[in-house]
Formats: sequence, C-alpha cells, structure tokens
Amino acid sequence: MLMGGPSAEREVSLSTGRECAGALRGEGYEVVEVDAGPDLVAQLQDIKPDVVFNALHGRWGEDGCVQGILEWMRIPYTHSGVLASALAMDKERSKATYRTAGLPVVDSVIAAKDEVMARHVIAPPYVVKPNNEGSSVGIYIVHEAANSPPQLSQEMPAQVMVETYAPGRELTVTVMGERALCVTDIITDGWYDYEAKYADGGSRHVLPAEVPEEITQLCLDYAIRAHDVLGCRGLSRTDFRWDEARGTDGLILLETNTQPGMTPTSLTPEQAQHCGLSFGQLCAWLVEDASCER
Repeated sequence: MLMGGPSAEREVSLSTGRECAGALRGEGYEVVEVDAGPDLVAQLQDIKPDVVFNALHGRWGEDGCVQGILEWMRIPYTHSGVLASALAMDKERSKATYRTAGLPVVDSVIAAKDEVMARHVIAPPYVVKPNNEGSSVGIYIVHEAANSPPQLSQEMPAQVMVETYAPGRELTVTVMGERALCVTDIITDGWYDYEAKYADGGSRHVLPAEVPEEITQLCLDYAIRAHDVLGCRGLSRTDFRWDEARGTDGLILLETNTQPGMTPTSLTPEQAQHCGLSFGQLCAWLVEDASCER
C-alpha cells in the first residue's frame, strides 16, 4: 500500500492508505503499508509485492512518476498508467484533450504568478489554481466586482492556471472500469475546497443527484468519454459544474482525478456503495484489476 509521500496532499493519502489497507485485510489480503520516500525502490525490492495499491495523491504519486518506477520494476499496480496520470494531472493539457473529444470546458490560460498578482490576466470572474495539484489545493476565486488581482501565497508555483469561473452546482461521477457509477451533487456553504472535501461535515453529498434525467445522462456520458480520451484505467472521478439556468449548455467539465480519495468522507466509495459494492469489494476490485503497461 503506497501512501503518504511528499506532495501537498500527504495527509489525505495517509488517510486513504489506512482505510484501504484495513478494507483489504478484511477481504483476506496481506497488506504492507509503505510511506513513499526516496528509498521507495529499495523498499519495494525488499518487500517483493505481488501488487502495488497506489494510494498516493498529488504530485509524484498521481502524475506518472511512481507509475514509471513501477513499470520499470515490472510490479503490477492499480489505477492509471504513466501517460494518463501525467496528462490528467496537467490541467491545461487535459483540457486540450477534452476539447478534441468534444467535451465542454471553460477558457483558461497559463500565466506567471507575478503577472497574475499584478493585473487581471482575464476578465473577472475567474479562478486561479496550480496547474498540477489536486484536492482544491491553492484555489483563489476572483469575483466579478474585484477591483484588484489576487495576492497569491508563497506556496503557489511560478506558473498558474487562470480559468473563467463556471457558476452552478458541483456534480461528480466515478468511472469504474468501463462503467459510470452515478452522479453526486456536492452541497457546501461555499467553495468545495480542501476543508470541504476532507473535514467531517465539510460538505453534504446527495446521490443520486436530484437533477433532470438529461443532465444525469450527460454527466455519465461525459465522465466515460473523459476517462477514455485520457486513457485512464481502474477508477477515475470527473468533476462538473452545472448552471441550471442554462440547461444542458450550462454543464461544464472541470477535471478528472485518476486516483480519487478513499477516505471516510470520499465520493467514490459512496458511489460504489450506492451501486451495491462495499468498500472492501471496491478495494479488492482495484487489486484484481492491477497490471503493468496501463
């Protein structure tokens, strides 16, 4: 069970890893928990695992780096492979890929952090975020009435993504293999940020989402198409915003997560349970799906 690691999402990964390890032991698997660090290769050589369950989140674990190590070592692993992981983690490149599949996304630019703090690089309202982090790490919303550009924290990278703000409800769909599970409506008091994702009571999940059937079907279809065009394997979760006032034209695809969180408050285990799959069965499915050359 690869978990932890050096990314900004280390704590979430540790939680995911602990939950999945416990579930797999309950399914009869022998699990060794490994906090991924610089000695990862030596640890794997010592353990000689049959399968690596990748519970890492964020850079290095979710962007193709660890996947490349596992391919080199010929150890079967879960979730997406090198290319799909790298592509999905790079928000701007993944959006370009979505466009080739006819999937709806908002306009965006990559700009220097200093420039973004000096002037509005696009007309408000817009969102500023790292181009290659997940879990709503480092999200800034610049509202329409904002007179000045955002002042970004020192932790933000030198290059950031600036994208047109998409209003509306937050919807999400998990794809498991070739099947889209269901649509969840994520209800919060404000932005669905890191705290809302992972804190107890941070958000309320309504599943299946109480939206028109045509929106449900579009979400399911778009999620499968996003999964396929990126080349994902195993699980992925695609997030949407839906502006009810615009009907089907108001549905926008935000991004695809190739390693969705598997914590007590996470969306993917809830969707699997809704479809009749226990948490242990979901984790076991991932293990049995593992391979090289993903």
